[in-house]
Amino acid sequence: MTVSATPPIDTEKFHTALGAILRDAAACITGALVVVGDKLGFYKALAGAGPLTSAELAQRTGTHERYVREWLANQAAAGYLTYDSTADRFSLPAEHVPILADDTSEFMLAPMFHMCSVMFADEPKVTEVFVSGRGLEWGKRDARLFSLVDRFFRNGYAAHIVQDWIPALDGVKSKLEAGASVDDVGCGYGSSSILMAKAYPKSRFTGYDYHAPSIEAAREAARQAGVSDRVRFEVAKAADFQGTGLDLVCCFDCVHDMGDPVGALVHIRQALAQDGTLMMVEPFANDTLAENINPIGRLFYGASTLICTPTSLAQEVGLGLGAQCGEARMRAVVTEAGFTRFRRATQTPFNLIYEAKA
Repeated sequence: MTVSATPPIDTEKFHTALGAILRDAAACITGALVVVGDKLGFYKALAGAGPLTSAELAQRTGTHERYVREWLANQAAAGYLTYDSTADRFSLPAEHVPILADDTSEFMLAPMFHMCSVMFADEPKVTEVFVSGRGLEWGKRDARLFSLVDRFFRNGYAAHIVQDWIPALDGVKSKLEAGASVDDVGCGYGSSSILMAKAYPKSRFTGYDYHAPSIEAAREAARQAGVSDRVRFEVAKAADFQGTGLDLVCCFDCVHDMGDPVGALVHIRQALAQDGTLMMVEPFANDTLAENINPIGRLFYGASTLICTPTSLAQEVGLGLGAQCGEARMRAVVTEAGFTRFRRATQTPFNLIYEAKA
């Protein structure tokens, strides 16, 4: 390819761009080391331990000091750890523990770096569909993706589904407490279904996903959680699951991934009881690209390009809503599916929670 002549360069803008791209390149490499540290338990060993030397961290984790020393240097340079040069010791600040070391925190971001590894692994497949225009089926992704998606989302669900999102819906909490029929469409590994089943023992839950290995994982998770008596999981697409007369249908972070979200929502509307409710949890997004030019938008547009949009385009219709479709676009889809009431029930910095009724 011949590069055309460029106009005169603004030196200040050049150095600003160079610095930004160098930071991103360094972040990619650091991300791989976050995966290493997460797998080997480095962050957990550092959490609350006070300043440690490389030898002390290696001893606590059963690893080789020389590698640990280099890892610590990178993490300090990245600002993830603090470094005391006088004592040659490293610390994980308390403020960083929920982000890197606490598996129960909704702000735990180590799984995102694992997902980046998977995105790089799938890059050749994604590059090919850029040229062909075809999609990339969910089941043909790197097999690590499915459990990582569950790990990334489940803490946020644990922090908000029962505490905030269901109470924000009109009359739904009382129905679940009394005993309701609930379907969780696009349930993946079933974490959302299991959380609700634990909180509302009088209700009955069914999770559906078209990815059979995820349903097998969900069944095992339900067994381990002791809720198999009130939650079951079945392989089915969003447009043909068997529910009827349902009090609540949930779609957690999946409507934008569907090839035919309108058709799926028509089927959901028909499966709901007359006064039933649809709850959709979607990535936070404003309605315009200009409003989404921010770190959250950058993260979600990236994931959408690499995962969400190829998944949608691999399915029938292939609408390709994308992870940043926004409320106005989602309202149009829900309305086209025949729902007459739609509102934003609540939100978090990472999610929009919609309520729809027939």
